[in-house]
Amino acid sequence: MHPPPPAAAMDFSQNCLFGYMEDLQELTIIERPVRRSLKTPEEIERLTVDEDLSDIERAVYLLSAGQDIQGTSVIANLPFLMRQNPTETLRRVLPKVREALHVAGVEMQLTAAVSFLTILQDESVSIHAYTHSFLQVILLHLEHRDTGVSNAWLETLLSVIEVLPKETLRHEILNPLVSKAQLSQTVQSRLVSCKILGKLTNKFDAHTIKREILPLVKSLCQDVEYEVRSCMCRQLENIAQGIGTELTKSVVLPELIELSRDEGSSVRLAAFETLVNLLDTFDTDDRSQTILPLVKSFCEKSFKADESILISLSFHLGKLCHGLYGIFTPDQHLRFLEFYKKLCTLGLQQENGHSENQIPPQILEQEKKYISVRKNCAYNFPAMIVFVDPKNFHLELYSTFFCLCHDPEVPVRYTIAICFYEVLDALIDHLPEILELMSTGGESSVQENKLSSLPDLIPALTAAEQRAAASLKWRTHEKLLQKYACLPHVISSDQIYYRFLQRMFTIMMTNNVLPVQKAASRTLCIFLRYNRKQEQRHEVIQKLIEQLGQGKSYWNRLRFLDTCEFIIEIFSKSFFCKYFFLPAIELTRDPVANVRMKLCYLLPKVKSTLKIPADKHLLQQLEMCVRKLLCQEKDKDVLAIVKRTVLELDRMEMSMDSFQKKFYEKDLLDQEKEREELLLLEMEQLEKEKQQNDGRPTTDKMFEKKRRDTKTPTQSLPKNIPISVPGPPSVTPSTSKEIKKSKLIRSQSFNNQAFHAKYGNLEKCASKSSTTGYTASVSGLGKTSLLSLTDDSFRTRNASSVPPSFSPNTTLPSTSRGTGNSLDPKSSGSKDTQPRKATLKSRKSNP
Repeated sequence: MHPPPPAAAMDFSQNCLFGYMEDLQELTIIERPVRRSLKTPEEIERLTVDEDLSDIERAVYLLSAGQDIQGTSVIANLPFLMRQNPTETLRRVLPKVREALHVAGVEMQLTAAVSFLTILQDESVSIHAYTHSFLQVILLHLEHRDTGVSNAWLETLLSVIEVLPKETLRHEILNPLVSKAQLSQTVQSRLVSCKILGKLTNKFDAHTIKREILPLVKSLCQDVEYEVRSCMCRQLENIAQGIGTELTKSVVLPELIELSRDEGSSVRLAAFETLVNLLDTFDTDDRSQTILPLVKSFCEKSFKADESILISLSFHLGKLCHGLYGIFTPDQHLRFLEFYKKLCTLGLQQENGHSENQIPPQILEQEKKYISVRKNCAYNFPAMIVFVDPKNFHLELYSTFFCLCHDPEVPVRYTIAICFYEVLDALIDHLPEILELMSTGGESSVQENKLSSLPDLIPALTAAEQRAAASLKWRTHEKLLQKYACLPHVISSDQIYYRFLQRMFTIMMTNNVLPVQKAASRTLCIFLRYNRKQEQRHEVIQKLIEQLGQGKSYWNRLRFLDTCEFIIEIFSKSFFCKYFFLPAIELTRDPVANVRMKLCYLLPKVKSTLKIPADKHLLQQLEMCVRKLLCQEKDKDVLAIVKRTVLELDRMEMSMDSFQKKFYEKDLLDQEKEREELLLLEMEQLEKEKQQNDGRPTTDKMFEKKRRDTKTPTQSLPKNIPISVPGPPSVTPSTSKEIKKSKLIRSQSFNNQAFHAKYGNLEKCASKSSTTGYTASVSGLGKTSLLSLTDDSFRTRNASSVPPSFSPNTTLPSTSRGTGNSLDPKSSGSKDTQPRKATLKSRKSNP
């Protein structure tokens, strides 16, 4: 609308007056629909219904005297009326619905078809009552002149066929179908008959199908109208499933062969798609001698046919190659592969510099079809990888893959991207290598610069885990959590602590799938192993003990024992003894039999972490716990396992502080773990001092020098090497700057070196733990010499063993090797316990 000119510049010429009149006409057009939407008093009166009427009475009134829109509303509300009062609805409302449908428009017909289907699905009435009241109405309107209405009633009928008894199907549907399928009937009637026949074959036995249905099928396959032949051809798949392999081979296959040579392109296309869908039904001879020649001929003629043929062919090509795999000759195999590659680039050679507005409409439509062909090729790409064998991917399909990934059209690139779900397991299997290459760019660059070009990596990893958790594929979730153990080699310790570690805790405590919980537990232990900050490590350990080991749920306490097993596998023996030994053996007093039973299975591994004489006091604690179990255990299943465990413990040989020949390799691996744990503490302390002094970051070379200084060659190891207690060493003022600098380490540099060297060993040492001897006092136990123990005697705390950086008020259990005090009630911490109720006493097997 033109804005009015200023008063001083108003022009009363004829042209301007005409312009103002046009503006007024526009205003009139805008307001006209508003006036039309208003109802006159007479119309309002006709639409008004007495509020005192019941739902049934109101429905009858509106269907009898109301307008079409009101009648449509009543029919839409019919399922509700059937649920509320089925008897009165069938008696009073349904007859009015039948009368209204005789003269109803398209909208009311469509609404009725949906309502009838809803009533069937709701099971508001019995099948007998539904057949008596609704079936004839459905059959009556199947051949409605409007195709949409006819299809809607047909969909309702096909759903009704699923639940009708055989006798009703025979008398009400199959018998009338014989006349409806004749050439004298309308095309619409014969099309409906084709779809009903496809549904009926699953409801009758093979003899009835052969005698009554197959003659009609053959007749419709040879119909004079190509639409009917095409429709019947598409139903042959359902018919084949109902009649079995033998009849399919003798009846259906000849019809498909004949239809594949039909003069109508839509009929040939239907025959091709049906053949592809039935490939698994035919034996090798049929596929090689009959189907393969037909498929070859169809593919060769496809480029000369309509583009719609190419769209269907490209969509079914993956299934076709999979179904015929194994019967191709090398030459045929190569031809089909080249045919696929040609489809992947279809239309790309015709690119020109014209804009979309300059392209003729027919050319534009053709290009849209070519885009659909390439999109279908992208959809089938995983199947083609199998077709060429993954080992030949780079040679045969990499260039095609590159082409699809760089296709100018977004739908093609999008489809090839989402196809990765087909190879998701393979992708997860190689996730550590992929993440390392992504973070380094294939180069050994400085770690803190690795992620600068990948800001979305961490959000993508967390989103992937959440999607896996939300899916029903728990094995994929388990595998993904296992592979996340590589993250210390890829991202920083702080990033893992703030973005992943708490998530592992949540999964351990809330997930319902045991393998997933165990995978989260093991990955959390690896995160803890390579965490660079002592305060964070202390917090994680405390949460493990308090929320799992001392948790109210027996399921959490079981997961704590799983975590202890992973700690023994991943950490040094001294680390486990220092933080987890006492909380683990305290569970011998757990009120739930399953927890005590699982602990008994773990006790040999727990004992293998001890070294004599340094851990003599812990060995005494273990002996007393076992004695108490032997004397006080009331559950017969747990007691039986305790007795077997005692025998196993008695046979174990104790590991000594010094290296022993029989345990040399295991002791060497344990010392290397302990050396790296000590190195973590030293580096953190020295890094803090360095930052306080000059704030300058350390370099990778300093770390390498420290690694060389601290790593002892295997050949030069002395026979007696004392095991160090993990803790920060004292740094005296006399220490030279060179030694300090050599001990400095950047967080990710340590992860790069230590984790890469040890990650493979961690995977292999799950079942390897040092076995040590067990004192004969347990096996020679006498009833009169039993030691009376209190609950507080199971925990010993030694404040001197807590690292200086820990808070003095923490209650983290800790033991220190080399202390001679074995049982000191004053130094023993009391466990904060409330009676925990066992709700699954009968579940005693190790979960």
